[in-house]
Amino acid sequence: MKLIFLLLSLLTALPIRAQTRFNMTEGVTDISQKVYGLHMTILIICAVIGVVVFGVMFWAIIHHRKSKGAQAAQFHESTKVEILWTLIPFVILIAMAVPATRTLIAMEDASESDLTVQVTGSQWKWHYRYFDQGVEFYSLLATLPQQIQGQVTKGKNYLLEVDHPLVLPTDRKIRFLITSDDVIHSWWVPAFAVKKDAVPGFINEAWTRINEPGIYRGQCAELCGKDHGFMPIVVDARSGEEFDDWLASVQTSQAEARAAEQALLAMEMTMEESMELGEQAYQRVCAACHQANGEGIPGAFPALKGSELILKDKAAHINIVLYGKPGTAMQSFNKQLSLKELAAVITYERNAWGNDTQDVIQPSDIEQARQGQ
Repeated sequence: MKLIFLLLSLLTALPIRAQTRFNMTEGVTDISQKVYGLHMTILIICAVIGVVVFGVMFWAIIHHRKSKGAQAAQFHESTKVEILWTLIPFVILIAMAVPATRTLIAMEDASESDLTVQVTGSQWKWHYRYFDQGVEFYSLLATLPQQIQGQVTKGKNYLLEVDHPLVLPTDRKIRFLITSDDVIHSWWVPAFAVKKDAVPGFINEAWTRINEPGIYRGQCAELCGKDHGFMPIVVDARSGEEFDDWLASVQTSQAEARAAEQALLAMEMTMEESMELGEQAYQRVCAACHQANGEGIPGAFPALKGSELILKDKAAHINIVLYGKPGTAMQSFNKQLSLKELAAVITYERNAWGNDTQDVIQPSDIEQARQGQ
């Protein structure tokens, strides 16, 4: 029994909020701290039960061994014992269930939010849209391919860095509407205790209220395809004033970009200009699947080099780049690329690797395809 009391004293002496890299994160939201506190409480309860049960078991084995002359007792069921070993676990479970239920209810209450952000997963990136703000953008992995291929030293935030982080305020309740364009993804930010599946055709709700400014990282927590590990999440939490300034700046820049796109409709891009810009866009968003040489991956992604669709059907080529192909990994790039980039990348694909159609796709061609002309 001394051993049992020693183990119990050591366990209770441990700091309740102690964290290691093997433990859950305490997080930076009230909900994440409740989840962490609940986790530690139940962990301690389970540990105490384990110590007591195994302690009594080993004590009984040692003190009732044959070498000490112990005789096996003959007895049958006892009503008191039956009641005790039914009642005690019941009370323990209720003691666990009450705080757990309160926390779960609080986690699901996304009402009375100050800001709503739609989170849409697609292979292998996130799209964020701020409701009623006129702001939306894609967030893609920013880790250099050379790091992934082991050609250069991996950075501090290897595979957990993006080109455009999700910017959120710290003084407001933020509601997330989470869905997907293709397969099931899962939007997971441990510091917020938010982990929701993004399911095509469905919208799941989550919410957070961030207590501290900072950079918080997460990733897709669902096996969503071959590049599942290249789908990080980065949240840039700022004070309310800094967020408002950022939002106003992005609203202005995106409005100007939309106006500039309309001005592009009258322009004529040269083959040289299109090929240069198109190659840049292709390497950024297409090469991971179709390969830099356009030969694709047999059985997974079709080759663009010598493709019948590219060589013989310009309208179908524009349409598949704009809207993707349902049931496949080919996604829509209509909103991911600018009007000029769309025209350039299609031109590049039609003239690179020996395709040589001599077609120069113009922004006006893309706009006509969007209008169904």
